[in-house]
Amino acid sequence: MPIPPVPDTVTPKREQILQGAMRVFLKAGYAGTSMDRVSAEAGVSKQTIYSHFQDKEGLFKALMEKVTIANFRGVFSTKEFQDEPAVFLRQLAETFFTKVADRPDYMPVLRLIVSESERFPELAKLYTQTVIIQGRKLLVQYFAAHPELVIADPEAIAQIFFGSLVSHTILQEMLYGKELMPLSRDRLIDSLMNLLLVQKED
Repeated sequence: MPIPPVPDTVTPKREQILQGAMRVFLKAGYAGTSMDRVSAEAGVSKQTIYSHFQDKEGLFKALMEKVTIANFRGVFSTKEFQDEPAVFLRQLAETFFTKVADRPDYMPVLRLIVSESERFPELAKLYTQTVIIQGRKLLVQYFAAHPELVIADPEAIAQIFFGSLVSHTILQEMLYGKELMPLSRDRLIDSLMNLLLVQKED
């Protein structure tokens, strides 16, 4: 069964709010962000913001979806869902790097979540629920539709797959991996493909 895409509810006004909110969150942090500040930055009334997003948490959740999971819509469309694993999994990994990790706002948002996670654990939980769990669920459904992969624990393999992509980005971009232990994305993707497809080839 094809995986339904994330609903596309982006309107010009909603996008205007999200762009303004992004600037405020990254400048003031989660605690320092208020609807008043977002309203002023986005050039809209607070009532307009509340009509699109229930509260500050809902606004931040929408931002995370915008810079992460929403960019996988095309990969998990009906057509691509039918692609053989060698094609689909490589496309999925490349999409993460080109449409998520390479976004200018991805690393700043990730840094914000990490830095605020101790004071606001709900942020880290929100990221896990919005991004990690959704991504893992989509990939598990793909695995279920392709039993030829012979994956005994789809949830664990899905987490390993996405975890490898995210940890590679954090190590290379945040922890000076490019300088101290560089590893190209192509090498990582090739190795992931080898690990996932070896049983199929056997």
